[in-house]
Amino acid sequence: MNFHLARMLLVASLCAACGQQSAPGPASSSASSSQAPRVDPARAGRVTGTVRLTGTPPANPPIDMGADPSCRQWAGSNPVDARVIAGADGALQNVFVHIKHGLDAYSYDVPAAPVVLDQRGCGYHPRVFGIRAGQPLEIINSDATLHNIHANAAINREFNLGQGERGMRSRRTFDKPEVMLPISCDVHHWMHAYAGVLDHPYFAVSSADGRFALDGVPPGIYVLEAWHEVFGVATTSVTLGDRESREVAFTFDVGRPSQSQEP
Repeated sequence: MNFHLARMLLVASLCAACGQQSAPGPASSSASSSQAPRVDPARAGRVTGTVRLTGTPPANPPIDMGADPSCRQWAGSNPVDARVIAGADGALQNVFVHIKHGLDAYSYDVPAAPVVLDQRGCGYHPRVFGIRAGQPLEIINSDATLHNIHANAAINREFNLGQGERGMRSRRTFDKPEVMLPISCDVHHWMHAYAGVLDHPYFAVSSADGRFALDGVPPGIYVLEAWHEVFGVATTSVTLGDRESREVAFTFDVGRPSQSQEP
């Protein structure tokens, strides 16, 4: 099936979905209940850390954009699917880090400002992101070609949204925690994004230097999880006292996809 026929069929199949929107709703966890106490900022601390990769990073697979001339024009020569972005010192980017266990039942305000997912250059930006349950996700098409956004949710409500023109914007929400929730495009098979949906604000995505920070964390004993789309998950524990700052480190091994690590 050529690209133009596939595009016509997809538009037809998605036209009904384009007008639908999942209703915003609160996170299901008791942590978002108005009955729960607030975190005392006078006692809160900070967890910072690094994520590194040992071993030779695998080569990212090439992308064939020949079916869509618009994508080929924007991508330049030799585009690749950037699954692994590692610096010379092993600093690993696009790792989602969050508190997995140990939080008491606190009440948190859900941000009214949306998280933005932009379709630009026939790719999702950002590729990995965190969002609160109930927080708006604003989806933008910055390309002059058809995209669709397929949220392959296992816990939340799945949606498949078509955007056929540059400048189109749509909003959706995820009501329940889900780590990680994959997003893909049925038109361009190489387009992938991953959302970490949580009912608390203690999450981050590692930057180009492999660093991350979790701010305003109440005292406690926690299990932190780091997730990468190729290397799986790693966990570590940390104990945080009043107004304390702690540094942790995650290491992914090219030869061992998942591991638990104790400080």
